[in-house]
Amino acid sequence: MHPEASPVEGDLSEAVSVFVELRPRLFGIAYRVLGSAVEAEDVVQEVWLRWQRTDRAVVVSPVAFLSSTTTRLAINVAQSARVRRETYIGPWLPEPVDTSNDPGAGAERAEALELALLLLLEKLSPAERAAYVLREAFDYAYHDIAHILRLSPVNVRKIVSRARKHLTEDKRDSVDAAEHRKLLDAFVAAARQGDVASLEALLTPDAVSLSDGNGMRGAARVPVVGRARVANLSTAHPRFWPAVEVEPVEANGRSGVMLHRDGRPATFMTVAATCRGIHQVMWVFNPSKIAAFIASRSRRAALGTV
Repeated sequence: MHPEASPVEGDLSEAVSVFVELRPRLFGIAYRVLGSAVEAEDVVQEVWLRWQRTDRAVVVSPVAFLSSTTTRLAINVAQSARVRRETYIGPWLPEPVDTSNDPGAGAERAEALELALLLLLEKLSPAERAAYVLREAFDYAYHDIAHILRLSPVNVRKIVSRARKHLTEDKRDSVDAAEHRKLLDAFVAAARQGDVASLEALLTPDAVSLSDGNGMRGAARVPVVGRARVANLSTAHPRFWPAVEVEPVEANGRSGVMLHRDGRPATFMTVAATCRGIHQVMWVFNPSKIAAFIASRSRRAALGTV
């Protein structure tokens, strides 16, 4: 016979169960605030350590406690990340995450998840970003967001309204998932064939190409702007496309491609588009971000462990 679990063991078992259930949401909050899967995982791990050390008998709502702790830690990390990114060489893009098994990445709605929108969120302060994410992706009530951010509900409403207006001004109406995949496939096919004319036909006049390589050789260190320049850049290295294998992937709720070189994942690419065409091409060359994407593929399967 096995001895009965002690009250402390029983309490810890319940704590683990609660945390595991909420972990996808906690990761979803932290990732949207930070734009980094690695940093979001670090935040969630710290939240777990604090949850273990907390006197859980006095916690009225585990959901509120864990969401608040995650949001506040993510804001702190985001504030220090801003300083670190000032030394980043070339354009910075969020780390893509595999969403093939979890299209919403832990959220009630798949909002504030597309790479292009995460990039726009970087223009907001960390607190503004958190307020927008909690409201738009997780449907938190204004008074709950106010408690988490230690602000008044009136202030939170103003922040979310301002953020929504700011993002709406910059964000164009995106095409649906099927049209996005069609445009991406057409772009990759034309680029592989060196068909500049077809590429230009897919791009908007003000299209921009962003290459995230943190100084890597071959990655453009400034945004490339304009239909002709983006089309030419995408075919500029005749040895690039024949040397890579193209793997379709799903990242941040949208289609993308992982380009393998010598059998290893080397570059992630996706686009942002409207009915007017592709207006943004995003290339991720940074090896640490590629590694983070590959790691994210097994994240959903590992959610049952702490």
